[in-house]
Amino acid sequence: MGARSAHSRQLRALIAVGAALAFAAGCSGSSSGSKPANVNSSDQPKNPTLVITANDIAGGKNSDEANWISKTLIPDFVKAEAAKGITANVTFRPNGVDDSAYKSKLALDLQSGTGDDVFALDGIWVGEFADAGYLKPLADVAGAQVDSWDGWSQITQSVQALGQYQGKRFGVPNGTDGRVIFYNKKLFAQAGLPADWQPASWQDVYDAAAKLKALPGVTPVQWDGGVPMGEATTIQGFLPLLAGAGGTLWDNGKWIKPGKAFTDALGFYQKIYGGGFGDPVLQEDAKGRDKSFAEFAANKIGIYAESDYMWRSVVNPAGGTAPMAGRNTDVGYALIPAETAGSGVKGQSFVSYSGGSDWSINPKTKYPQAAWDFLAFLNSKTETESRIGGAAKITARSDVNTDVLAADPMLKFVNDKVLPVTSFRPSQAAYNDVSSLVQKAVADVVGGKSPADAAAAYEKALEGLVGASSVAAGS
Repeated sequence: MGARSAHSRQLRALIAVGAALAFAAGCSGSSSGSKPANVNSSDQPKNPTLVITANDIAGGKNSDEANWISKTLIPDFVKAEAAKGITANVTFRPNGVDDSAYKSKLALDLQSGTGDDVFALDGIWVGEFADAGYLKPLADVAGAQVDSWDGWSQITQSVQALGQYQGKRFGVPNGTDGRVIFYNKKLFAQAGLPADWQPASWQDVYDAAAKLKALPGVTPVQWDGGVPMGEATTIQGFLPLLAGAGGTLWDNGKWIKPGKAFTDALGFYQKIYGGGFGDPVLQEDAKGRDKSFAEFAANKIGIYAESDYMWRSVVNPAGGTAPMAGRNTDVGYALIPAETAGSGVKGQSFVSYSGGSDWSINPKTKYPQAAWDFLAFLNSKTETESRIGGAAKITARSDVNTDVLAADPMLKFVNDKVLPVTSFRPSQAAYNDVSSLVQKAVADVVGGKSPADAAAAYEKALEGLVGASSVAAGS
């Protein structure tokens, strides 16, 4: 796990200190049974000062968003507040660093009480920040007005989960994505497979792979499965399979022992790579993901499990890293099926996993009303449309997506069909290290180890990582 693991352990130690302090102070970040803060607009100071931060910087990381925040969002907000008789002083504090460095800075600032008023954070950090007391439910900070915000009606319940922890809202989702199965329609036609393919089970994937295997020079399936693939192996590959078998990595405050669902998900890899449907060597190549993108674009891979990033940024004929001139006609996409109909989490027949970011409020802000006003304004329909500038991007808001995705059927498919059935990764401090254990288990199966043996090794390593008391039996 290397340097990433060491950094993860250091950050977990920092957050553990925050959690201990929060517990000792009687203000656990989970805020179980807490009441909304007594905050309302009539009590708001007429000259609030806010500092906003995100991992964006003009001329560097996320430059477009940094420029939008400074040059459009903040002036728009100040103008809107002035119309209400409020003189708001708002400053943007940019960052342009690795996500782990930004996360550490956020944690340190919030722990020391110097954190900025409103900030962006990865959705996967919400739970650990809440447990450390660095985040509180938004209603505990800004009052009952949070839950009555009309914007929630435009964010599906599945997407709202990106900013939730233990049933409470800690952040407002900013954007998300979805995992699907892409397939090459040219190769499907040659193999006698339908152009409108939608597998209803894993067996349907195996059956299609068997037909594609008859095509010379074609790898039937790419399902990320190696340690060098990193997090892509976990969220693109394994987690949708685990969900499709009815399982999860974390539930009810515990990491879950590998049961039938976990072993079945590993069994999918055994079938694909042990059955000659995938290229096991590619999974262990340091540049395997980029190479697999190139092979799909060159009509050498038939089925590819990926996020909509593949469509937007890889095979996009206008500026993709592996552009396909005929993308719109030659590339199909389908929902990821459960192992069998109805066997997925929540009894679903189709599943997905998503990532994304949130915006939240520092619990120690001096101006909770102004901070909430800014957060709601930032995530309004008008400002969300302004942020994406007419580009086809999946936002958290359904009303915006309906408008901007109309001309892109793939992204519209993700918004309409994938997001309602999606899941999100556990927002726990140990997740990155647990994910590394998952990657090792998958790689072992791709390399020839049995699913049962790989699952047993994962269980032993999991208990060694988080402690046996933090692991529970599951499906």
